[in-house]
Amino acid sequence: MMFKKILITCLLCLMTAGAVDSAGTQPIKIGALFAESGKVADVGTASRLVAEMTLKEINAGGGILGRTVEMVVYDTESDPNVALRMARQLVEKDGVLAIIGPTSTGSGMAIKKYTEENEIPVIMTVGGDPVIAGGKFGPYAWTFKVPQRSSTAVRKIYENLQAKGVSTVALLTASDGFGQDGLRHLEALADEFGITVAAKETMDPQAMDFSAQAFKLSMAGPQAVIIWTMGPSGAVATKNFANLPGDKPLLVQCHGIPGPKFLELAGSAAEGVIMPGTKIMAPDYLADDDPQKSVILKFIEDYTAQGYGEKFPLNTHSGYAFDAVTLLKAGLEKAGAAERTALRDALETLQGVVGVSGVFSLTPEDHNGLGTDSMIMLEVQDGQYRLAE
Repeated sequence: MMFKKILITCLLCLMTAGAVDSAGTQPIKIGALFAESGKVADVGTASRLVAEMTLKEINAGGGILGRTVEMVVYDTESDPNVALRMARQLVEKDGVLAIIGPTSTGSGMAIKKYTEENEIPVIMTVGGDPVIAGGKFGPYAWTFKVPQRSSTAVRKIYENLQAKGVSTVALLTASDGFGQDGLRHLEALADEFGITVAAKETMDPQAMDFSAQAFKLSMAGPQAVIIWTMGPSGAVATKNFANLPGDKPLLVQCHGIPGPKFLELAGSAAEGVIMPGTKIMAPDYLADDDPQKSVILKFIEDYTAQGYGEKFPLNTHSGYAFDAVTLLKAGLEKAGAAERTALRDALETLQGVVGVSGVFSLTPEDHNGLGTDSMIMLEVQDGQYRLAE
């Protein structure tokens, strides 16, 4: 009886404590959650293609820890409930070591409680801060993210506005999780930069007209209006402000907007609009000694060679899945084993990992590891993105 009890205990130990694959020769199995249908399908599908492209190159080069990497992908359908169901499928049925994704802040928050409780390393490609904010948003010991924090993008914007002498702003923020995360930081950080929020309005990111909000905000007389949303709504709001009579405030978009689609949808109304973005949006302006330049140029070359740019033109989101896989690889190599706890511990101490979105230096307190120096301020000039002054 004692032998049987010990045997059962040992088997349970192998099933838990992160012992996903101790064979040392089988492929390392990871999961991926991307929205390939629904409102952010373009971002999700492009992310999946980039993740596959990156893993293909890694496997061709000998894999990680001498083992190939197998990725199991599920479509979250841009639905947080589906995202949670698929996360459970990856862990409980597919037995993945870690997860990359999902695509949106809402889906990220939907799966976080489950993955934290089950101690699954997750490297998210979401824009919002709550997934790694702690406090009322819950623990994030097993959760990481590659896009810059919303607070980092807000600081980048406010630094630029401060340098321009702007002291009053108005805010137009989406009603979804991403927009409200932006609003929280825009309000909290304004005083630090000597900026007063003169007025604020909320927008439904699925709506097709924000003329009423634009008029109300303009009546407050701000020097600049900051629009915090993703997708077509950013271009719609830009047109609404351009159609206002009289002098117009400087328009500022958030870091979720830079890409060809905004230029196409906003047209001439986009002229003069500024926004923070990743360096992939203006690689030709980077200094030759910038450690990101060679990584970004190679990424663009590979992305273009695959033909992805024809359907999914390069934008500020394009490198997020590459960065997630890059961090996963660096974490596993530092851990020296395909084991969850070792991977988690390694991820939060990675330093100087060069990606498309920045040079990542993580800490136990900071599970993103990017500062304002990882971003550039862009301005639309003659229908193109240029470095803003």
